[in-house]
Amino acid sequence: MSKGYWVAHVDVDDMETYKTYIAANGEAFAEYGARFLVRGGDRQVREGAARARTVVVEFPSYEAALACYDSDLYQKAKALRDPVSSGDLVIIEGYDA
Repeated sequence: MSKGYWVAHVDVDDMETYKTYIAANGEAFAEYGARFLVRGGDRQVREGAARARTVVVEFPSYEAALACYDSDLYQKAKALRDPVSSGDLVIIEGYDA
């Protein structure tokens, strides 16, 4: 079974309010076995354009990644994020060589 990943690129308009989303999403991520691989940090955009923050979250399966996003727990956290940020999120199945 392939792992699943969330790859998000986010611009945050109000970091203090955004921190409430960060605190709230932990319960959903714990329930679905998520693990942060990237959560902001230093970076260089070498091609194209990017938003201010990049986040990569790993899940034990693609199905768990989808289920977490669709869960009531995550949707409640997302409601805190939506008014103070804009972004792009891709949920993608990992590659097993």
